Amino acid sequence: MNTPDLAAWWMPFTANRQFKAQPRLLAEARGMFYRSADDREILDGTAGLWCVNAGHGREEIADAVSHQIRTMDFAPAFQMGHPIGFDFASRLAEIAPAGLDRIFFTGSGSESVDTALKIALAYQRAIGQGTRTRFIGRERGYHGVGFGGISVGGILNNRRVFTSLPGTDHLRHTHDLARNAFSRDLPEYGAELADDLERLVQLHGAETIAAVIVEPVAGSTGVLLPPKGYLERLREIATRHGILLIFDEVITGFGRLGTPFAADYFGVTPDLITTAKGITNGTLPMGAVFASRAVHDGIVKGPENLIELFHGYTYSGHPVACAAGLATLDIYAREGLLTRGAALSGTWADILHGLRDAPHVIDVRTIGLVGGIELASREGAPGARAYDVFTDCFREGLLIRVTGDIIALSPPLIVEEDHMARIAETIRAALERAG
Repeated sequence: MNTPDLAAWWMPFTANRQFKAQPRLLAEARGMFYRSADDREILDGTAGLWCVNAGHGREEIADAVSHQIRTMDFAPAFQMGHPIGFDFASRLAEIAPAGLDRIFFTGSGSESVDTALKIALAYQRAIGQGTRTRFIGRERGYHGVGFGGISVGGILNNRRVFTSLPGTDHLRHTHDLARNAFSRDLPEYGAELADDLERLVQLHGAETIAAVIVEPVAGSTGVLLPPKGYLERLREIATRHGILLIFDEVITGFGRLGTPFAADYFGVTPDLITTAKGITNGTLPMGAVFASRAVHDGIVKGPENLIELFHGYTYSGHPVACAAGLATLDIYAREGLLTRGAALSGTWADILHGLRDAPHVIDVRTIGLVGGIELASREGAPGARAYDVFTDCFREGLLIRVTGDIIALSPPLIVEEDHMARIAETIRAALERAG
């Protein structure tokens, strides 16, 4: 395949000049593998970008999308509707955590986060709590790239260049290498960090706080796991002070932890859940906010001729994306993919924790079918070692993801033990070559 002209595409979250000097181009995908533009097989260790949960090239999704485009390519969702959108919302409500069965469609995870924040504001105002306009996020959290998401997010490079919304504050992150290194599943120490929310209530006043948003498992910042009891404690504090709890499940939703949602895994029910990625198996851009009945019904009231929530997107509930989503849910149900990770998580943990003695490794952490491998940084060059491992692995036929000096792994949920072993073997060899 000829290399395309690389000049015009200004690529997202990419060192553009570095990439275009030595491009890594993917041309095809099937099952657990990509094929590069130079005709090499690349094992997908990241489910694309945490999204291709059912593996690549699923014919059922392609057929459903093709049929829907021929039937009706687009329909407006403002004061109009279409059957497939209602069908998809109903199917999502069936697998949602108990009570979170009111679905607002978006086009991405970033849109889902901004939507959830606006829903939180609208709800507080609707119940007579209009002074609650503040949001609480968490350090090292990632909630997309909208202004709402970067404001509640806690990754510095997402916040430094752009102006954040006023009235946000942040809990401390839960990453504690000194006490919790090499955790399998939930770390033992750190539940008390949830008390930061109580501290911020005392600082700002509960009457000013609309919602707190966290990732149950922080993914993009390097797989940070919640300590035992942390999310339960956060839920209790939020409830006691009338603060909505939002789980950002753009990564953890749709089977990543071996349950349909992380809320199911932890047994903690938030008021709102943001989703995207796995909702269509990554085939078409789409997201959704799952809202509790209490939140939905608190807003959807008053005169029937008035719009209750002044919010939405041109592509909310896009019929072709709904078709992709319905086909994806069919695959998840037929192949048991929303719970398959539970049976594989022990093997996955054993294989990845086998890397604890590899060069430069200072931590391995696993939960469900997620893994994080933290490396010691080179002096004066943070992130350089992990980037070298990333490019080395790609040359050797493995796609991994790195953030700083952390390797993040999240294979498609169709992964088998031999794939897991190959992932670990390739990473170990790359670490042995890394300076």
